[in-house]
Amino acid sequence: MAGRITYSEQQLKPDPRHGDKVLAKFINCVMVDGKKAVAQRVVYDALDKMQKRIDKDKRESMPDKAIDAFRKAIENVKPNVEVRSKRVGGANYQVPMPVTQRRRQSLAFRWIITAVRGDKGKPMADRLARELYDAANGEGKACTVREQTHRMAEANKAFSHFAW
Repeated sequence: MAGRITYSEQQLKPDPRHGDKVLAKFINCVMVDGKKAVAQRVVYDALDKMQKRIDKDKRESMPDKAIDAFRKAIENVKPNVEVRSKRVGGANYQVPMPVTQRRRQSLAFRWIITAVRGDKGKPMADRLARELYDAANGEGKACTVREQTHRMAEANKAFSHFAW
């Protein structure tokens, strides 16, 4: 049945440690094969490692708590615009379009998790901690993907009149 409303947002319970729904959603996205306890352990270990690094480095732009750094990382990775393929008169154009809030969050989650899974050789919690820390500072692979997306949208701004 197309157009069916799901209540996934209302059913989503906040995560047990921090009481944050965004973190609970991120844990669900990290989860593989329904192993939620493993995903929780990975994310919480990553947040603990981030906290140790925050305490050690003491940057002025970095928040004091790891959960706040997580939120900042997600905000830094969220894209404002993206290009979508639009067929007009037999030609395909890459048309820049604004991104909805829900899609912005899911793209940020996807880019961070893809960047973390792309690295091999270290435990998942270490890789996730490093990527989230870098993203909170506006660096890292996920932030690079965001910048490339924005650059593509800027380059194809001439086709924005096709966005209807």
